[in-house]
Amino acid sequence: MGANMSTDNRTVMVTGAAGNLGRAVADAFAATGANLVLLDRGAAQLRDAFGEEGPHRLFLTVNLLDAAQAADALKSAAKRFGRVDVLCNLAGGFRMGEAVHETGDDTWNFLSDLNVRTLVNMVRAVVPHMVENGGGRIVNVGAFAAQRGSAQMGAYSASKSSVIRLTEAMAAELREKNINVNCVLPTIIDTPQNRADMPQADPSHWVAPKDLSAVIAFLASDAARAVHGAALPVTGLS
Repeated sequence: MGANMSTDNRTVMVTGAAGNLGRAVADAFAATGANLVLLDRGAAQLRDAFGEEGPHRLFLTVNLLDAAQAADALKSAAKRFGRVDVLCNLAGGFRMGEAVHETGDDTWNFLSDLNVRTLVNMVRAVVPHMVENGGGRIVNVGAFAAQRGSAQMGAYSASKSSVIRLTEAMAAELREKNINVNCVLPTIIDTPQNRADMPQADPSHWVAPKDLSAVIAFLASDAARAVHGAALPVTGLS
């Protein structure tokens, strides 16, 4: 990794890139001149979100539950841009409504797969590359709700709590290798889907994707070079 993470020829890899947060994160890094490696499940979703590929933008269609595909994504990124300096693990999912003793295997597996296994497969692929190249930044997305258990949210909170614990463990393992690992803990993100699902709620109390992406970009910057293993709450404007 270059000595100065604030001057870009950085390459930033973003999972879940076609989502609302993914688009905001991509925009934040693009504004700094970074090369973008944008991962999602379908090429059509990536084109709908970003238009066409360009000299500084690579689209990769990846099933993140397949470790081999995650490894291939890293190889494609390195072949195109030479290295990956930043990994933003945004892919994830939400489901609630069942008590713990009523939660079925499908819910446990769905949340564990999307919130934990996708992250693990990506760091297995990317961390050895970062170590070999002298360092990097990893930013994960946990959840504010993961700080304690809540009724009907046990499986979700447990999966996102795993993200926090994995972030802390990786930070302890990798800080001497010049790799910073941190995570953000947003409350409800202000997306069209959440507004449709919760029409009676006041979205002014939610977190705008642009604001959350600014925090993620900060954690990937030189300004956060002394921050390791943080789980940073991002709770909106009021």
